[in-house]
Amino acid sequence: MKDDTKLIAAGRPHRRPQHPVNHPVERASTILFPTYDDFLEGAKTIAYGRLGTTTHRALEQAVTALEGGYETRLAPSGLQACTTAILAFVESGDHVLMTDAAYDPTRKFCDKFLKRFGVETTFYDPMINEEIEALIRPNTKVIFAETPGSLTFEVQNLRALADAAHKAGAKLVVDNTWAAGYYLKPIEHGADVSIQAGTKYLAGHADCLIGTLTSADESTANLIFHALLQLGSNVSADDAYLTLRGMRTLSTRLARHQETALKLAKWLAKRPEIERVLHPALKGCPGHATWKQDFSGASGLFGAVLKPTALPALKSFFNAFKLFTMGFSWGGFESLCIHVHPEKYRTATSWEEEGPVIRIHAGLEDPEDLIADFDRALSYLQVTKA
Repeated sequence: MKDDTKLIAAGRPHRRPQHPVNHPVERASTILFPTYDDFLEGAKTIAYGRLGTTTHRALEQAVTALEGGYETRLAPSGLQACTTAILAFVESGDHVLMTDAAYDPTRKFCDKFLKRFGVETTFYDPMINEEIEALIRPNTKVIFAETPGSLTFEVQNLRALADAAHKAGAKLVVDNTWAAGYYLKPIEHGADVSIQAGTKYLAGHADCLIGTLTSADESTANLIFHALLQLGSNVSADDAYLTLRGMRTLSTRLARHQETALKLAKWLAKRPEIERVLHPALKGCPGHATWKQDFSGASGLFGAVLKPTALPALKSFFNAFKLFTMGFSWGGFESLCIHVHPEKYRTATSWEEEGPVIRIHAGLEDPEDLIADFDRALSYLQVTKA
């Protein structure tokens, strides 16, 4: 099946002659079994509410089909998907290689949590590619990639990272949220685990929190499952239902996000207030050639560097928006624009741009209306350096 068909057909187990189109919400703590044999068999799949119900299994099947993996497990947030994917493979005395462009809470987990338990983290330049071999130690267990990078949108060479990881006996874990499992298949490029914050594009409506972890093989899947089990992780059936329902329109929504974001990015690139646009589909973005090779499209999230401007003018810029709003997260139907600070989160590399950086999510509004909204907001900027 093509991906568009998988998004409609996957995760729809029909177990009786009459059934609803959407898999219903099945909420439960205790699962009952009528016979001893049923009890033994049920323990292999659905034994207790914390381990999921048929609603969770349906979503897991759909994500697995989309990502092209062996098995998917759910976490209550994208962050826990990231942290569990690391915890599953490390113990005291081990070493992690983390991209310097990672989502900041993932960074903090390494710096503040893993460090307490004797796991060391080295942050690496996201554009390092094959040269990452020089950073691998005998105790390196995980190379963590995020492509494109959070806030700055560098596109990483997953095949180079996977080859280096596997040569050293380590796992490659990839945060694949930006591409939603639709425009990039990390497992096809050698990743052992592909993670998504399903909160974003899979759910698509800014109304639930969920994470997904798709493993490439059975042994990796077992380690992920037991890590989630031992952490007491649990996803509500309602959030699983909302995410599965959101996936049914994923391809249609992503096409619109992509079209609008590209139109807006190209328009912004011509504006005198803009220093540069950070969009993987544009030539100036680091790793653009890799994006063309590995990705089949682009989502609605990108960034831009403004030319230096005074803080009062920057505040007026944000306050002038009528359609773009300020809010964390992204991936929903609404357009967002926030001020971000990549210079605060770099240790292996440095961020040298002088002007403010904005992160933009192009929603499902009419693109011409969004451009008009940006045009009005930009008029409030006062460029202090040409």
